[in-house]
Amino acid sequence: MPDKVDVLVAGGGPVGAVLARALREGGLVTVLAESGEPRAAGAAPRGATHPSAETPSRPPFRPPFRPPFRPIALSHGSTVLLGATGVLGALTLTPIRSIHVSQAAGFGRVLIKAQDLGAAALGWVTDLASLADALLHAASDVRIAARVTRWEATADAVRVCLDGGREIDTQLLVLADGGQTSGDDLSVRDYGQAAIVATVCAARPQEGAAWERFTDEGPLALLPFGDRHALVWSVRATRAPSLLAAADATFLADLGRSFGRRLGEFTEVGARVGFPLALRFRRATAVAPRVVAIGNAAQTLHPVAGQGLNLGLRDAFELAALIGRAGSAALARGGIATAFAAQRRADRYASIGITDGLIRAFGIDHPLAAAARGAGLATLDLVPAARRFLARRFVFGLRAIP
Repeated sequence: MPDKVDVLVAGGGPVGAVLARALREGGLVTVLAESGEPRAAGAAPRGATHPSAETPSRPPFRPPFRPPFRPIALSHGSTVLLGATGVLGALTLTPIRSIHVSQAAGFGRVLIKAQDLGAAALGWVTDLASLADALLHAASDVRIAARVTRWEATADAVRVCLDGGREIDTQLLVLADGGQTSGDDLSVRDYGQAAIVATVCAARPQEGAAWERFTDEGPLALLPFGDRHALVWSVRATRAPSLLAAADATFLADLGRSFGRRLGEFTEVGARVGFPLALRFRRATAVAPRVVAIGNAAQTLHPVAGQGLNLGLRDAFELAALIGRAGSAALARGGIATAFAAQRRADRYASIGITDGLIRAFGIDHPLAAAARGAGLATLDLVPAARRFLARRFVFGLRAIP
């Protein structure tokens, strides 16, 4: 391992790993510092599919699923970006062909379909850990099993210290580890909610349909996943422990009351996990002249509308493209971090604003607010141009990808 590199990426999650791979493909001397190892796995869900038309190559590494899992929705834009990496063929994915958005105890709904974008699917549902393992494997030739403990930026380079005492000088340090999200520049909003994640079976499943239903406690999302649904249920943080510990029949009955009868009764639930929900973001992603934060190290969003990972992947690909255009000489001169922050500012703040705005708007408990929300949903559903605009923003980000 060299003592001097062009780029050192701290954190080997999906965002860090895909950036390291892209930089390696661009010919830059790159190191990915990630101490974790790909994890053992269990059986894949029944009925899931592969987007083989979009992923012609299949690498030999094929990590299976294991319960409990963390579902993640890759937007169509993200699958376009990830297509060149070859990892999608190693995953089991289920297409999202429609998204039904509504509010509990209120009128109005909007139905977004893949046809609105002329695409085969709006996105694909997979397991976050399996995606991370596949991307980490794809970047294994630049990975070192180490964790960044501290760094010191100078005018000419960044001295990075790793656990075990190793030191590496880099022209650019990229923070891609969510645990690095700290400091005086950090904004935090605690939503007072927790997400409960599980797989559930319904009596009347609808193939390819995703549901986002806003309740008085928070959004309830059901995503297609093989012959089951992936549940991401936002509830009051104080209520989450009782739901996690409840008997299956009690949990399913509570879920049915919150979601409604569109899918019939919920008949089965898998292992449940929960985690607190908050908005955390750096006001500036250029942490220092030669240090930049991306993905969860830059912003952690509420899971509503599934924007977090997709925003992080756009961070990674746009940073790789910026470095590729500028070249190693620009890395040596510095300024990449500042240029990247300016380039990504509009997209990241739009995504932060949309997710935070949805939670706050649908959290207003007043009849007039409910009526206004219902009218807005109904208007979106009746105006195709507005519906397509909304779909493109969620699928491709602020700057639509061709």
